[in-house]
Amino acid sequence: MTHPEENEIISAPYGGSERAKRIGVGIVFLWFLIGGVAHFTATHLEMSIVPPYIPWPRAAVWVSGVFDLLGAAGLLYQPTRRAAGVGLFILTIAVTPAHIYMLQRPELFAVPYWALVLRLPLQAALLALIAWSTIPRVSRAPMA
Repeated sequence: MTHPEENEIISAPYGGSERAKRIGVGIVFLWFLIGGVAHFTATHLEMSIVPPYIPWPRAAVWVSGVFDLLGAAGLLYQPTRRAAGVGLFILTIAVTPAHIYMLQRPELFAVPYWALVLRLPLQAALLALIAWSTIPRVSRAPMA
């Protein structure tokens, strides 16, 4: 009789190219480190992209900045990397309304319209990079 644990293979450490995954983690780390710092050094700028239907924009910016920095720090330690990746994935989805708001009201922002349009596919690519580089694949071995 086999145990279910014997049939699970967790890629070592992530499957695919370990070096490529580390580079991916590095890119995600830098993205959220720089973004998190920007929430505190350019708070007014960050507040300007918070949609008006979200209350307390300063608090929203600071809280998301704290989560950016916590997630970035969590990526550096292997035992917390998966949880940090899941958190950053959720956070990236949570800030999507700001990206959509900028696209809906481009006249309010000193950003070329093409950059606003490009931002959503770049966000999708960031989500894919977070998932690929931080969340280990689990595959099932065939049962004997």
